[in-house]
Amino acid sequence: MYVGTLSFDLLLGDVRSLKEKRSVVRPIVAELHRKFAVSVAEVSGQNLHRRAQIGVAMVSGDTGHLSDVLDRCERLVAARPEVELLSVRRRLHGDDD
Repeated sequence: MYVGTLSFDLLLGDVRSLKEKRSVVRPIVAELHRKFAVSVAEVSGQNLHRRAQIGVAMVSGDTGHLSDVLDRCERLVAARPEVELLSVRRRLHGDDD
């Protein structure tokens, strides 16, 4: 069994309120969950207007499949024009960890 995680640090565009922030972050979270069947949530910076950290996690028995899905998640977030992807942190954990 392998667990893969991604942590996205995002800079949001012209966002002036937490309500506007939710209108940007929620569709990203929903699309990741719907398209890739991963666990995903905003995990940090909930009180900051222009920054968001989104965490993604997935469990698989195959590291190749796990890496492929995480790569596609990263490409989806990087392609969103309303956010700037500042950094991505990826971790893979196996039974030996």
